[in-house]
Amino acid sequence: MKGEDLILYVESISRTRDIPLEEVFRGLEDALLQGVRRKLGLDDDLVVRIDRATGEVHMEDNEEIYELDLDQLGRIVAQAVKQGFLQRVREAERDVLYDEYEARVGQLVNGQVQRFEGESLVINLGKVEAYLSRDDRVRGENFAPGDRIRCLIVEVRKDGSRVKIFVSRTHPDLVRCLFQLEVPEVSDEIIEVRRVVREPGYRTKMAVVSSDPKIDCIGACVGVRGSRIKAVIDELRGERIDIIRWSDSLEQLIMNGLKPALIHLDNIFPDVDNHRAIVIVDEDQQSLAIGKRGQNVRLASKLCGWDIEIKTRSEFDGGDGTEGELEGDGAIQNEAAETDTSDSMSAPAAVEEEASNEPLIENETQDSPSPDSEGSEPSDNDLETPADAAEATTEG
Repeated sequence: MKGEDLILYVESISRTRDIPLEEVFRGLEDALLQGVRRKLGLDDDLVVRIDRATGEVHMEDNEEIYELDLDQLGRIVAQAVKQGFLQRVREAERDVLYDEYEARVGQLVNGQVQRFEGESLVINLGKVEAYLSRDDRVRGENFAPGDRIRCLIVEVRKDGSRVKIFVSRTHPDLVRCLFQLEVPEVSDEIIEVRRVVREPGYRTKMAVVSSDPKIDCIGACVGVRGSRIKAVIDELRGERIDIIRWSDSLEQLIMNGLKPALIHLDNIFPDVDNHRAIVIVDEDQQSLAIGKRGQNVRLASKLCGWDIEIKTRSEFDGGDGTEGELEGDGAIQNEAAETDTSDSMSAPAAVEEEASNEPLIENETQDSPSPDSEGSEPSDNDLETPADAAEATTEG
């Protein structure tokens, strides 16, 4: 092979495989080195170099300089050189893809569902395939081959000569990235998404703060008549999203996180040593504060990073009534909401019965809240008292 033909061959591979030209030259030099050693029976001190301008091959060691035409290598050696070169090209291609997608971890990616492999979806991203496992899919979401899908890259791994990319639709950062697409103030970092907690497929709470006092962070995320938040909800297949205002004050953050329940700031008693807080609510706000199956208080606890216990005034006064002995009170809200073993964390029986008859996923078809509201305001139905709920259940 002439030097000019060798240069054209290397440039063609670099262009079609999207590999740096220097990497292709190094791969070819390594493959030739192995083939010439086998042909001439030389030691490890042999060096093979290809002139980048003319394509001429130079071979030398500590003793002499060798002149060998590539056509003289023979069929077996030439085949070994070819296999070694293709292997190095595949490894270089893998490294390029790995570096490209490793830098995109935590970002959104669009793809097309290609096939199923066991319980995982294989998604075609163009140059490479991504895998969406069952655990990273939202419960109730179904995809078929050919469907377009948007996911979050969570891990990139080298697997032999391939690159495996793992994506997710349950990660909280998926919501953050979707708001970056829909809200220019978030992408421009005027509005900062401080924290996102999520129960995929059911509900999300997102705390935001604005660096510009003239811009309302909640109103900007909601959009005119809810246009911005509606686009995110549609992408998440109807998942409810509560947008709250971030605060460096723990009491204020807990009060905002428990919305739509109305809570007075003076009724929050934090226990710094145990990272717990008791929140006293009115009886007609208890079911709203706890949420369906403890969902609202559970998400608020994750958002604040504190264990939150909901009590009515009568339950609080019926206990020891002191703020300094919070450590011995009741069970933590997360366990109580799931097991219903704590009276202070359990909604009235009528409310639980009503909630069990309602679907867990709520589609928000009403208009978005006004900019000065904290995410979603409670409706008249949400403020229904336990007594009214019981009466409605009896009549039904």
